[in-house]
Amino acid sequence: MRGYKIFAGSASGEFAKEVCQYLDVPLAKADVKRFSDGEISIQISESVRGRDVFIIQSTGAPSNDNLMELLIMTDALRRSSASSITAVIPYFGYARQDRKAAPRVPISAKLVANLYQTAGIDRLVTIDLHAGQIQGFFDIPVDNLYGSIIFQQYVESKNLSNPIIASPDIGGVARARYFAEKLGLEMVIVDKRREKANEAEVMNIIGDVEGRDVIMIDDMVDTAGTMVKGAAALKAHGATSVMACATHAVLSGKAYDNLDKGVLDELVVSNSLASKPHPHIKVLTVAPLFGEVIRRVYHNESVNSLFA
Repeated sequence: MRGYKIFAGSASGEFAKEVCQYLDVPLAKADVKRFSDGEISIQISESVRGRDVFIIQSTGAPSNDNLMELLIMTDALRRSSASSITAVIPYFGYARQDRKAAPRVPISAKLVANLYQTAGIDRLVTIDLHAGQIQGFFDIPVDNLYGSIIFQQYVESKNLSNPIIASPDIGGVARARYFAEKLGLEMVIVDKRREKANEAEVMNIIGDVEGRDVIMIDDMVDTAGTMVKGAAALKAHGATSVMACATHAVLSGKAYDNLDKGVLDELVVSNSLASKPHPHIKVLTVAPLFGEVIRRVYHNESVNSLFA
């Protein structure tokens, strides 16, 4: 085999170290600098000629800087004669802009897909895309992993007396249903109306949560407004406790303040994005999952069988 190397962008350094520890390989070296005007400068510090290369970089805040860093590193590796380049993007920035929701607006997720392919990325690995159909924006293979695999084990370990799954909105029903089927549980839906971006107003609960331990499932938590208002509505309808599981801890704006003031008992997230410690937040690592996927991709083994 040609051998492979793993590089890390500045947004995912610690995450990449965990992946490399799982795979028992060293993290390859790249010198990432910024000019005084903010431009990014990257130099690959070791030979990659003929190697299969994996770049680990989440494109969360600052999204534009992290995105450009990934593109520039890809260009540097392509010009250094890497055999193949796989972008491992635990959090795929701009995924929420996946359609024309209003006249004269961009489909930014498609634009980002074009940028990745133009830069020279041959394959992309991510987890819990905001919308699975984003895979169709690419003409290269895309592995969209399921974060539910780690939440399933954690929820089962809680030994909740009367659990039930909830979708925090209509758009997340398919994700919540998949999780409910994996655990063999019933499901309810929090019906809400979003008046403007990053603000949510809960309207109704579709289903019965009286005396139940509710587990809300979502792909990301941004300002935590949806989660907190959803928890309040669920408890108002008789829920005993409310736990939320969200793969990506974006946690921007008033997120931590909302969590402090809300009635959500626990927020469980992955480390696809770095988050500050908080008494209500439990962080589960997905680094071993990504490490195993990298190993399987390199050896041309099935990825889907991990989630069967």
